[in-house]
Amino acid sequence: MNVTIDKNSGYCFGVEFAIQMAEDEMENCEELYCLGDIVHNSMEVKRLYNKGLRIIDREQLKELRDSKVLIRAHGEPPETYQIALENNIELIDASCPVVLKLQNRVKHAFDTDKAKGGQIVIYGQVGHAEVIGLAGQTGDEAIIVTTEEDLDKIDFTRPVTLFSQTTKSTKGFYHIKSLIEERIKQANQDSTAFNANDSICRQVSNREPQLMKFSAEHDVIVFVSGKKSSNGKALYSVCKQHNPNSYFVENEEELQKEWFENAQSVGICGATSTPMWLMQQVADSINSMSLQEV
Repeated sequence: MNVTIDKNSGYCFGVEFAIQMAEDEMENCEELYCLGDIVHNSMEVKRLYNKGLRIIDREQLKELRDSKVLIRAHGEPPETYQIALENNIELIDASCPVVLKLQNRVKHAFDTDKAKGGQIVIYGQVGHAEVIGLAGQTGDEAIIVTTEEDLDKIDFTRPVTLFSQTTKSTKGFYHIKSLIEERIKQANQDSTAFNANDSICRQVSNREPQLMKFSAEHDVIVFVSGKKSSNGKALYSVCKQHNPNSYFVENEEELQKEWFENAQSVGICGATSTPMWLMQQVADSINSMSLQEV
């Protein structure tokens, strides 16, 4: 049985940059605080915890004084920077440049549209770290939509500017876009009252066609990702759609031997938050299963 790891899977540059910043900083201090999980992967969080990275939430941040805190790739709302200023907290800012650019675009659109009675709509997951940071640019006035039902929150008689969380599915974004366009027509509004911005990270969106091809090339696909990863859920659905023999695992302990019966080739792939070392562990475990059966 041939086991292949997808060369296009693994960390995006934003996550890789944040983890490198954390490791570099921890070489000079015993403990470093991080606001939320540095990456949506429990195995990697555990590895970095053993090096001294301590995860805190926003309430704990308010109690900190005279400390160093890492801001992860997802970015943060303005409130976080204000708290750091007041509490003499040194921020190690590892916000992804793509996310920072989007935050600026959202803020500019909000400031511009507010005078016209416009609404900022963000296609994303409620409570997701990146979405919290984006909504923070609007004083939390942005409307977050995830499903078709969420569109009922929008007033279609007023102008709408749409953005997307950078790690959402491209297909999902354009589906929501078309539904908004239809609702605007039904409300007898001018189409110019709608401004849609495909703000999905290209490093993420390019993985969809790559995974379609990779999934079709193998008998079985094992997709490795943390269960909290929004990007992981989206990319796994791409694999499942193009290869019904696709399985989602968080680590090698979740593998099941029966998945690989009669399989000649197995493809290992993962999310933008999946470390290469973890995919390698999964591949090694599958190879061990194969050898035991010989």
